[in-house]
Order: sequence, then structure tokens, then C-alpha cells
Amino acid sequence: MEHTTIGQVASWLDATFRPELQEDYDNAGFLIGQRQEPCTGILVALDLTPAVVDEAIEHGLNLIVTHHPFIFSGLKRITSDNEAGRTVINLIRHGIAVYAAHTNLDNLPWGVNGILSEKLGLQNTRILKPMDPENGAGMVGELPEPMPVDTFLQKVKGILGIPTLRTSPINTKHSPLNTITRVALCGGSGASFIGDALTAKADIYITADLKYHDFQRAEGRIIIVDAGHYETEQFAKEIFYRAISEKFSNFACRISTKQESLVCYI
Repeated sequence: MEHTTIGQVASWLDATFRPELQEDYDNAGFLIGQRQEPCTGILVALDLTPAVVDEAIEHGLNLIVTHHPFIFSGLKRITSDNEAGRTVINLIRHGIAVYAAHTNLDNLPWGVNGILSEKLGLQNTRILKPMDPENGAGMVGELPEPMPVDTFLQKVKGILGIPTLRTSPINTKHSPLNTITRVALCGGSGASFIGDALTAKADIYITADLKYHDFQRAEGRIIIVDAGHYETEQFAKEIFYRAISEKFSNFACRISTKQESLVCYI
């Protein structure tokens, strides 16, 4: 039986996840490896960590697909003196290739924000910040029926598996909103789209990596929620797994079980 090469998989990933949609600062695509090598299996994760590499080695998988690019702003040295260098050395030693789909996956309507909307049960969804007629950042949609703020926030915590949320003031004189109907969201760092959520007349905006004064922009007109970077992007692993498993049947695709958030809640 003819083998599928890593290069063939990478070309299909390019056609599917469209690196041309990534932001200018990003570094998505094929990052490490030899294209001519047969693909023995794929491990998908949000981040490339030493534990994820060890997991790929353990299961004999020689391609890792992640959401966050392992090589982002460049590596000046590849030595065993630091974790990044040791990771690259380990990857090369074991013949493991690496591919990332980052902001391009954010900008696809069925990508990070599409699946997050699906998990939250949103209907009539549309792109929050369009970049062309079909693609763009964030998502906005409606709940099937209005939901009390506290109930909805508990639902968000349950779906994302996060023990706590950071929010702008709720149920105070500064925030008259007490039910949620329209939800705007942007998985990962989405402070720059708070204004778009306000323009969309959303009742709540869910994102991550917010600074203290970002919450001030709510002005009692919207509830702003920081639900964690890993937590709001974690379902990217499911996107990769579904797409790859449907396309390739001659090797295994696994979702990492060693991948955890880089942030702990104590």
C-alpha cells in the first residue's frame, strides 16, 4: 500500500485551513520536518509542549498539529540549554514534524469561534469582524431563548471547564443587564473586538487575556467576560481531529491527553 507522506498531509492541511488567512504577525503552516517522510500518525494539541512531544513518541506518531505555532517570533539558538531548544532537538531526533493552524483557524467561520458558538448553543451566527464576505474574527449569535446572566455564566464555566471567570460588574447600578440573548465571542486574545461586540448590540462578550481597564469599556452596556485563553480555544483540537480523521484512514489521529492549560487556577 502506498504511504501518505508528511508533505502530502501538510499540503492538504494548507488547502483545508488556509494559511493565507492568517494575520501578518502570525507564523502558521508547516514549521518543522521532512516532507518526503511517510506519515505514521498525527497527534493534535493546542500547544507544543515537552509532554506532547513525549506522547507522540510513545504512540509512534510523527506529525504534531497544533493551534499555537511553536516557532512564533523565531528561535535564535537551538541548544539543550533551554526548553525550546531541547524540544526541537527531541523532535528532530525522533523524526517528528510540526504543523500549526493559528489565526487562519480563528478567521475561518467554522474554526475556533464557530465551534465555540456551537458548544454554547448559539443560533443565527455571523462573523463579528469580517475580513471578507465569508471569513473574519469572532462570532455573534443568539441563544434559543433569553437566559438569566448567572445561569448563562454557570453554563459557560461548565462547557469550558473553567472554575472561575473574570467579568465586568454584573447586576449593579452600573450594569442593568440581567438576561442574556445575544452573545459575541472571540476565542483567545480578543480585547480589540470589544467595540465590535458593542456595535453588534451583544448582551455579553466572551474572550480572554483582558487587561484591567478593558473591563471599563463595558460602560454598563455589555457584560465583558475573560474566560481563559486555553479554555476558549481548546475545541480547536476537535476541529483538527474531525477533519483529519475524515480525510485519512491509513494512519491514526489522536487528540493529546497530555495537553493542559499553561495557566493554573488555585
